[in-house]
Amino acid sequence: MEQKFGVHSIDLPSLQAFCEQEGTCVSYQKGEQMEREGEQTRWFGFVAEGCFKYTVKGISDGKEHINWFSFKGEFVGDYPACLSGSRSQTTIEAMMPSRVYRISGKQMMQMFRQEAETLELRSLISEHLLGQARERYLDFHRTTPRERYELLLRRCPGIVEHLPLNAIASFLNISAKTMSMIRHDITFGR
Repeated sequence: MEQKFGVHSIDLPSLQAFCEQEGTCVSYQKGEQMEREGEQTRWFGFVAEGCFKYTVKGISDGKEHINWFSFKGEFVGDYPACLSGSRSQTTIEAMMPSRVYRISGKQMMQMFRQEAETLELRSLISEHLLGQARERYLDFHRTTPRERYELLLRRCPGIVEHLPLNAIASFLNISAKTMSMIRHDITFGR
């Protein structure tokens, strides 16, 4: 399947090529973690097959909350932590059998130091990720749960065929019951 789920996916052929040429192709089974929250970040990569969820544990409830996805044709990793070698802010886990061309933060930094063009690439990646995070943050303040669900369906066509509704509800920061009511209302035209 060639379709990218996220319509706001960053398209950086040079970074994809670097991951494919210099990285290692690694397979993950459903439930396997690429990174674990609180542990030193090691990897960044290009998703060749499958998808990953990013989760954090709630401070007060200790529950897993989904805060991001990376799909086939997109990049996966805790980018800032990978570059600095610091602890991951999120757990990144395969949601289905997946394949990633994976590079280390050290490899990435070496690439960025090679020439001015690659330094510009580093800035472009950072700006893109900041823009995505800002848009998601603003959506929590300017949209209702139903509007967030509709935005997600527009941004990621086909997501409901690949992810369980409880994962989508977690990403939208709503309960499974609210998610069910929204889907019911949409199905019956309310």
